Amino acid sequence: MRGKDVRLDQVSIRFGDAVAVQPLNLTIEAGEFFSILGPSGCGKTTILRTVSGFIEPTIGRVLIGGEDMAGKGPNERPTALIFQNLALFPLMSVAENVAFGLEARGVAKAERLKRAQELLELVALGGYGDKKPSDLSGGQRQRVAIARALAVEPSVLLLDEPLSALDLKLRQHMRAELRAIQKRVGITFIYITHDQGEALAMSDRVAVMSRGQLEQVAAPDTLYAEPATPFVATFVGEQNVIRGTLRRISNGMASVDTPLGPVEGREVGTPAIGAPVLVMVRPERMTLGDGRDNRIPATLKARHLEGPSVNLECTAAGQTLTVTLANGPAVRELPDDLVLGFGRDDARVYAEGALANG
Repeated sequence: MRGKDVRLDQVSIRFGDAVAVQPLNLTIEAGEFFSILGPSGCGKTTILRTVSGFIEPTIGRVLIGGEDMAGKGPNERPTALIFQNLALFPLMSVAENVAFGLEARGVAKAERLKRAQELLELVALGGYGDKKPSDLSGGQRQRVAIARALAVEPSVLLLDEPLSALDLKLRQHMRAELRAIQKRVGITFIYITHDQGEALAMSDRVAVMSRGQLEQVAAPDTLYAEPATPFVATFVGEQNVIRGTLRRISNGMASVDTPLGPVEGREVGTPAIGAPVLVMVRPERMTLGDGRDNRIPATLKARHLEGPSVNLECTAAGQTLTVTLANGPAVRELPDDLVLGFGRDDARVYAEGALANG
């Protein structure tokens, strides 16, 4: 199996008067693990179904391996789709489930069962072929669905929130399993999720969507460290959001007047002088003490233990701010009155815009 690239060329999708996906251009490289991340209703599953052929774009083209997919249905495309509910056949054995797509293509029984066994070995389920899906755990059924999809030798595997029904520990385990399988088979994975942890843990690149449009496409580290918009900044990870007015920009640094006092941060997207802006600082980039570029007097309201870390819930000028620190003796006995600090390089200043949390 070899992966193929997928290109969306000025694709837009409408359902009547409703625009599900705004016009977008997107290229997914051959052999890439690519995630589309966003809240419910943002258009991510619509894109997946458009790539698979279940939906035709209203305008634009879908190209797979450079070939225009216009007029080609799901069975004519080099893709396979794994649904949220997996849709395994309960009365068939595991091996028969895996071989089902080959039977539909007319492959002889001996050959398709041989191929099923090979794929079960690939997903670490060798010896499970005679069992029924009901005999397996949730993670094992997930791997059966992957093996069944791989049986038809797709160039692109499309996964629509396949881990959403699993409990937290199993989801975390399956992230590593999926990534390992993708590396072994080398085909292109396009993964749909609303879970930022899944996207960041598994992907080569991630596209963040909101209200039918792409907000940012980047590698996970870049997405977390350098979010391009207020929506991405607040959807991927936690943020302290401080509202203010832009006073000055110098050498890429923005000076902002806020109810908490003047602060400085790295300018993002050239907001206008005098305009309302959003200063964003991640909780783990804030510290206690005076020795930073920005200092905010605050009052400690609550301490939330998270095992190896502690979240300090503080208030300053009527606003709640969170500081995440390593757990230890220094944070177990703190006074009520604190000074919160953060560096200029640790804050990002955006023109006012939509946030993920409203």
